[in-house]
Amino acid sequence: MAKVSTSISVDADVKAKAQELFAEFGMDLSTAINVFLKQSIYERRIPFTIGRDGPNETTLKAMDDAENEENMYGPFDSVADMMEALNA
Repeated sequence: MAKVSTSISVDADVKAKAQELFAEFGMDLSTAINVFLKQSIYERRIPFTIGRDGPNETTLKAMDDAENEENMYGPFDSVADMMEALNA
């Protein structure tokens, strides 16, 4: 099958991270994109779910606070004390 060249615009950081990931699978970016395109054609759809399954803003804030050791509560002397703080 004849090969053709195609140009796409990609954020430089995204490209670098993708190249690093695909190298771990033993493929270059061109091969990975071809895999995606062939799988899309085979399934006649985008071959993965596009959605928002991830932490909400409250959880992201709590995670950020934990990483920065801000707004931390505890340690607690008992489960009852912890539950009281959670329900406050």
